[in-house]
Amino acid sequence: MTIELTLLIWSAALFGLYIGVQSTLYRMQHGVVFAASGRDHEPPPNPMSARSEKALRNFLETYPLFVALVAATVLAGRSDELTQWGAQIYFWARIVYLPLYVLGVKYLRSLVWSVSATGLGLLFFGVAF
Repeated sequence: MTIELTLLIWSAALFGLYIGVQSTLYRMQHGVVFAASGRDHEPPPNPMSARSEKALRNFLETYPLFVALVAATVLAGRSDELTQWGAQIYFWARIVYLPLYVLGVKYLRSLVWSVSATGLGLLFFGVAF
């Protein structure tokens, strides 16, 4: 199995981590009973809960591209150092990104996001050229 495909499989766990952090912080703020309700008249989220929701949305914006690029890499048989580095950079940067975003770390969080985007770029160039 290629490194890219292995990281794609592990990215499902990463997706679960993002959902788990967001749902845990939501329940910590609003309580389990409210979370299980229809959530009518939801109060505004506290800063950490709001940031965890934004981090999840941000992950969901880049994740389909990662999946598509890894699938294209594997299906085309184009796995090489460029695509392997790209997949690893994206995956590990997304792990680092989550706590930085939830904790409200400025600048470094944006830098880590840029690093993850660079990983996607490497995957793209490795497959396309």
